[in-house]
Amino acid sequence: MDDMKATSHTTAAASHSNRASIRWGKTPAVPEVATFLQGPQPRGFELARALRVFFELLHGFRTLHFVGPCVTVFGSARFGEHHPHYALARRLGAGLAKSGFTVMTGGGPGIMEAANRGAKDAGGRSIGCNIELPEEQKPNAYLDRWVTFRHFYVRKLMLVKYSYAFIALPGGFGTLDEIFETATLIQTGKIRDFPLVLMCREFWQPLLDFFKDRLLAEGTIAAADIERITVTDSADEAVACVTEIGMQRFGLTYGPLARRRWFLGE
Repeated sequence: MDDMKATSHTTAAASHSNRASIRWGKTPAVPEVATFLQGPQPRGFELARALRVFFELLHGFRTLHFVGPCVTVFGSARFGEHHPHYALARRLGAGLAKSGFTVMTGGGPGIMEAANRGAKDAGGRSIGCNIELPEEQKPNAYLDRWVTFRHFYVRKLMLVKYSYAFIALPGGFGTLDEIFETATLIQTGKIRDFPLVLMCREFWQPLLDFFKDRLLAEGTIAAADIERITVTDSADEAVACVTEIGMQRFGLTYGPLARRRWFLGE
């Protein structure tokens, strides 16, 4: 009887886990955000949304102005702390913090939590740009500061604006979106040629093959676009890439970017 109960409990837990996985990303969006993205709306609504986006941008600028030189780490929210990718991201976060960088992530669980946790392990600074998603993401417990955004495009702007390098571990659509946006900004000169690192070579190899065998072969990208991307399995190598390229090529420093102004409430 006890064995039957245990089996029933295990089956129920597995079923709950499967349902949770299926539900990921399927819950309704924030109503006004969903409405805003559904095409033309009444002018008053459009003005109100534009003002809300402006104040969301302003809040992000004010919160993150003094966080120091950041490295943004991208990756899936779905890996638990016993997964090898989580352990690798934690080592990466610690290495970046020991090198003097502030570790910035999307602020959620999984790879994001691991990188933030590693930074805290090493006594470094840990920042999160969280996104408001019903029932899905809350700021992780290893953040010194965080901002919660309603709009993905505002959040992505902050993840890029304050960083000197970008490191991606395995992830899904969100991670791919962040990688490709960063690569496009570098390719088009909208941001400088900062390091872009992919970690876990086996995971990314099919994508790299697609770049070479399809995009490059068809002439839709140049060889230099692929050469900008560093691929490694080593947290130490990723940190070295960020330090050597970011600090030496661009002459970046760890000094403050601006002085606080008392009359601005800083």
